Amino acid sequence: MLSSVRSGSTLLRVLLNSHSRIRAPHEMHLRTVHVTLSRDFSADAMRALHLDKDELEHVLWDRVLHLELTRSGKDVIVDKTPPNTLIWPRLRRCWPNARYILLLRHPGAVVTSLTDRRADPDHEAVRAEVLDYSEKLEEARLSLDPHVITYEELTSEPEKVTRGICDHLGVPWEPGMLDYGSKDHGTFRPQLGDWSSTIKSGRIQSARSADPGVELPPRLRELAQAWGYRD
Repeated sequence: MLSSVRSGSTLLRVLLNSHSRIRAPHEMHLRTVHVTLSRDFSADAMRALHLDKDELEHVLWDRVLHLELTRSGKDVIVDKTPPNTLIWPRLRRCWPNARYILLLRHPGAVVTSLTDRRADPDHEAVRAEVLDYSEKLEEARLSLDPHVITYEELTSEPEKVTRGICDHLGVPWEPGMLDYGSKDHGTFRPQLGDWSSTIKSGRIQSARSADPGVELPPRLRELAQAWGYRD
């Protein structure tokens, strides 16, 4: 799953994790899990296997996903770590046959959500962060042939949207997906996803609309229009 921060990825995670065949764990931050070649000959030994540091990390990341999937007893795994969006070309190298879900949200709403979440927000830095994510999402949208959804649609028509995702993943839709509050998804806490009262409520709640008073850079307005947002 590729998305910006503050775009509903935790909600989508728990909806998917409520499916009997889909494991969607907390944010795993695999891109921050690295391999260290601690001796001079280590790199030579790995090169003889046609493995460089990046490929070794790919092996490790893939093993983590496989281990978690095996533990769950399910047969499809979805990773929802938003910063993965920033390295989507590397994800494609690591998992060339992966199926992608692209989760969009109005950039103005993302700016507002990030601003509200921070104690002393730097407004310019917030807009720059949202623009960075948005540029990578647009690159991925045009390059990966993903299944594209919006947070606004997910909260207003959850059955329709989750049915489309299930079709994309090759699993039958299950009505229990919409009752995520009745399932165990682990502890909601910082750094592993959203931990707000909204997600803890166990209910799908309407997306907060973009504030028309939020000033967006021209490029962010352009991307919002490309994604179908008209306000």
